[in-house]
Amino acid sequence: MPQQNAQKEYLRRQYTGRINRVMDYIENHLDDNLNLETLARVANFSPFHFHRLFSAMTGETLNRFIRRTRLERAAACLADDHRFDTIAEIAYKCGFSSNAVFSRSFSDHFGMSPTDFRNEGYPDHSKNRKSHSKNDQTLSKNNNPQGDHGDYFRNINIHKQKVKIMKVEIKNMPEINVAYVRHLGNYSEVGNAFDKLMLWAGPRGLLDKPEAKMLAVYHDDPGITEESKLRTSVCITIPDGMKTEGEVGALKVAGGRYACGRFEITDEEFEDAWNAMMGEWLPESGYVCEDNPPFEIYHNNYEEHPERKHIVDICIPVRPM
Repeated sequence: MPQQNAQKEYLRRQYTGRINRVMDYIENHLDDNLNLETLARVANFSPFHFHRLFSAMTGETLNRFIRRTRLERAAACLADDHRFDTIAEIAYKCGFSSNAVFSRSFSDHFGMSPTDFRNEGYPDHSKNRKSHSKNDQTLSKNNNPQGDHGDYFRNINIHKQKVKIMKVEIKNMPEINVAYVRHLGNYSEVGNAFDKLMLWAGPRGLLDKPEAKMLAVYHDDPGITEESKLRTSVCITIPDGMKTEGEVGALKVAGGRYACGRFEITDEEFEDAWNAMMGEWLPESGYVCEDNPPFEIYHNNYEEHPERKHIVDICIPVRPM
């Protein structure tokens, strides 16, 4: 057991080191175009899964971290009595597209304009540089040139998820033929798509097949794609070549190596379960994500569960580090 724990700690440090490199890169390139592909390449992670992984490990979305870091750098510049840059110059040097965008973002974050902060506001914020924003979580920064953001990660309770992983198995899964109905928008409303799929599958006898499986395939990352455009395919397995029509389409879920985490959760605990997989299990596993979309496999009818819980596998495509 001690050796196993040491191995997990070593692997988590590898993940932490990669996230550290991204944080360092962001801090050193605030005036650059910090797009997802570039930052995923710095971390040597798949772009498809990187945003979710960053959020799970740090407790902060990638975009929010970039925005906060730019604003805090700008605040430091404004507080420097010996700096004679104009506010517009500071805005551009910290990566903002215009002075107007910077002023609006700064006011939202610090509760005062850049001008007021420069003239009189810095003493109120100098001790901890705390944000007045209800939505932003300000954490201590460490400018160690070795990229040690250990305090940052220790401040995130990634080890104390609200749900427990029952087990995780690495499986070599075959390609899966499914019929699907596509849902566009908030995940909480995906039930309508399941209802449509059931109305189609029932008369065709698919629900009576003991080997039939229900899935949900996630094509977008909710940390990147705006909520109204999130695509989810709710699926049922079908025989190869079975015809679909209209709103019901057919697709093949890619086969390959997947990490499948088993959970027993309520409707409200799906996000916690994903965070447990991405922020707790994955960094200690020796695996990194591949580019294929992840999916869920459902093993019960939650309405028949005594606590109305879903027994579900979260399946993430992976490869060894």
